[in-house]
Amino acid sequence: MAKGDTGKWVARAGATGGGRTYRGQMPMKWYSSLVLICLVGVALVVYSRYELQHPAAPVQPAVGSHWYQALAFDVCGALQPNLAANPNASKAPIPGIRTDGDGVIQVAPTVASDAGDNATLARFVQHYPGLELTATTLKIPGTKAYTSGTSCPAGTPDAHKTASLVVKAWPSFTPPGSNNPVLYHSPGDVKLADGQLITVAFVPSGATIPKPSASAITALLNDRAGASSSSSTTTPSVTTTVPALTTTTRGSATSTTKPSTTTTAKASSTTTTPGTTSTTKP
Repeated sequence: MAKGDTGKWVARAGATGGGRTYRGQMPMKWYSSLVLICLVGVALVVYSRYELQHPAAPVQPAVGSHWYQALAFDVCGALQPNLAANPNASKAPIPGIRTDGDGVIQVAPTVASDAGDNATLARFVQHYPGLELTATTLKIPGTKAYTSGTSCPAGTPDAHKTASLVVKAWPSFTPPGSNNPVLYHSPGDVKLADGQLITVAFVPSGATIPKPSASAITALLNDRAGASSSSSTTTPSVTTTVPALTTTTRGSATSTTKPSTTTTAKASSTTTTPGTTSTTKP
């Protein structure tokens, strides 16, 4: 036991369970904690039940989806030829984001790394050997690299003008998306969407960036129409033959005529005169 007055007071309080005053108080903090624990537990149970009954829809495009986007490259005012078909398209695993060389990106993810928020323009570039696209550099296979801050090459409409890299995307090929393009400065920010139009441009500031070519948009429409028709389910038709009924309509008649047979017997007449017999043939 402590020798000081304070020590004696503490010892006495401990021996008496905290004194009459302490023993008479209701432990509010203890009860409050119990109530709080119960409320949190009930809330978690309700939330878990809701999540079970209302599962969140997967972020699109999900594995098994098939989306299409028209793609173009504009270098200093000149649209470039369409990218050739993916060189690795015939190798397993087939890229889930690829092109067939018609100016259209196909998004057909088979794994999660190509689906949902991973379906970006940057992911397409990763799947295409020889194509380089960053926030500042564009290199199309078979051409030189174009870097922001350098001049447009000779022979282009914007020759010798300082250019930079930008990506312009129209959310849809139909209004209102076709009238409200969005500018991006990084390919990783371009989330691919079905029916989207995308132009990657190395152009001077303020230059007009066109949509992909008419042929690329037509290919996009044809691809989407083909996918739509192939995904529809056709029920085989069953043809039932019902014996035909003959209906006689007033004013018309159906008759069956058997061949008639006419038998003509040779007629003969006999005239008898006394003493004379005469036979006359018809």
